[in-house]
Amino acid sequence: MMKIEQFEDKSLSHYAYAILSESEIVLIDPARDIAPYVAFAEANKSKIIGVIETHPHADFVSGHLELHQNLGATIYCSKLVDAAYPHQTFDDSDSLEFGKIKLKAINTPGHSPDSISIVLEHEGKDHAVFTGDTLFIGDCGRPDLRENTGNVMAKREELAAQMYHSLREKLMVLADDVLVYPAHGAGTLCGKALSEANSSTIYAEKQSNWSLQKMTEEQFVKALIEDQPFVPRYFSFDVELNKKGAASLASSIPNIQLLDPDDLINLKENITIVDTRPASQFKLGHLPNSINLMENGKFETWLGSIISPSEEFYLTAENEIVLQEMIKRTAKIGYETLIKAAFVSNFGAIKTAFLNVEAFKNNMDDYQIVDIRNPNEVAEHPIFERSLKIPLPELRERIDEISTEKPIVVHCAGGYRSAAGSSILKNQLPNDVVVYDLGNAVNEF
Repeated sequence: MMKIEQFEDKSLSHYAYAILSESEIVLIDPARDIAPYVAFAEANKSKIIGVIETHPHADFVSGHLELHQNLGATIYCSKLVDAAYPHQTFDDSDSLEFGKIKLKAINTPGHSPDSISIVLEHEGKDHAVFTGDTLFIGDCGRPDLRENTGNVMAKREELAAQMYHSLREKLMVLADDVLVYPAHGAGTLCGKALSEANSSTIYAEKQSNWSLQKMTEEQFVKALIEDQPFVPRYFSFDVELNKKGAASLASSIPNIQLLDPDDLINLKENITIVDTRPASQFKLGHLPNSINLMENGKFETWLGSIISPSEEFYLTAENEIVLQEMIKRTAKIGYETLIKAAFVSNFGAIKTAFLNVEAFKNNMDDYQIVDIRNPNEVAEHPIFERSLKIPLPELRERIDEISTEKPIVVHCAGGYRSAAGSSILKNQLPNDVVVYDLGNAVNEF
């Protein structure tokens, strides 16, 4: 028997894989929390014997070291990673056999210099390829995340050129019916045009994936580099953490200080509070120096885009259950070590004014509109002609560019980011400046 199980983390658009054969399992690109993989192994009365890292991930922390320490699983990665954890190198011509399966490593640099893809051979025939961040469904990995990070650094033009050859000389040569299993789906910042699909075939990608179409290397490099999304602050931090291997959740999370309501008077004023409550609750009352990063959304990505890896913060939620969940989500990107303390909070003296949308529609010149969407979003879908454009990840550093002579209206594309952006402005601007969040009312324009 051979089984491929895909594990999806929607908040990070991440796919991990368990490959099962003859009561043995090898994992590919596991998430930080190893519990789902342990449960899968127990349900199938099998043992996790190996973990393959296709590259040191930038957007999430892997649980590879904990799987090795707790279960004795062997970790496999490219020699180019120069990993600090116990491992076996896994590069071109290397293979791993278990049950009735052979996993074959192929070096596929492009997203990173140390990227590998894994071909699964079953009964003497190539059955699937696990492409990590090299080949996505409808796209390929971005080449600009390793210019200043990792053991092997490379300019984006160099990596884009390597991606051109990896796709054509290593992946497109596989049989048309080989299944393609990537490490990410739509919504990740590791690419720019991913499909919603979670798997494909080499044939289907040859037909529809822009990066596999006929073009010169020069044309490919130009197309791949342009219009890539922003790079979150935490990406380089996670690359380095994954190279070393993260501490287990069981050893890290208990170190987080949990505060009672009586302790909140001792909060340090210069430390940012990340408030994960819904915007409607946050606006009714929150503590000073709070940023509203709601739990329902890409919390991990925006946390790591706004808060730098060297910045401590407080974490708060509406109840104890949600608080524990948000601590775990913070740990997905390795930020649990930055939590100064965590607590439940449903109050605060600071209130946010609610915008009269009809009055705004009729008198838009009376407001300073701040558009905090990404540049490509603004270019594709302009909303307010006279708005000031400052992407959310840059907002804290570019506050001085915002005029305070008029009330300020902050907007994004749907309301999640504008809740964060308006709270940032409210914190950093003088108290007499009125800041509004347009929220999901932006859809009326």
